[in-house]
Amino acid sequence: MSTLRPRRASSRPARTRARGFTLIEVLVSLLVFSVGILGMAGLQAMSTRTSVDASERSRAALMANELIAQMWQARDTSLSEDVVQAWGDRLADTTVSGLLDGKGVITELDDAAGSVLITITWTSPVRDNVTSTYITEFAMPPDTE
Repeated sequence: MSTLRPRRASSRPARTRARGFTLIEVLVSLLVFSVGILGMAGLQAMSTRTSVDASERSRAALMANELIAQMWQARDTSLSEDVVQAWGDRLADTTVSGLLDGKGVITELDDAAGSVLITITWTSPVRDNVTSTYITEFAMPPDTE
């Protein structure tokens, strides 16, 4: 009498179906990882560009505030040509202002109110040499004395 033995399932067909599947998983994971790394590199570049742009705008604001402080000291928005020329020279000097090709224009808006518009322009090297502009308006408060 022969005994029936349970038949073992052959593992070969399962292996042949799964052969190469791990390699595809690794390739897909490398693709996802590479796209993530490229995205992070682009984000870092944009962050650096934005940081430099904010720094330039801050420098322009400081230069405008320097002129406004001189107006406060003189208690008048009309400054002498020497003071305006010295301010313009400091603005144009990259080592002083930190702005490339910095230029400033002072426009009197209303003599009765004593208000001026200060416009500072410079060339931004991080934005492909585009001209950037900072504009601020200052009005001298009336004397309360």
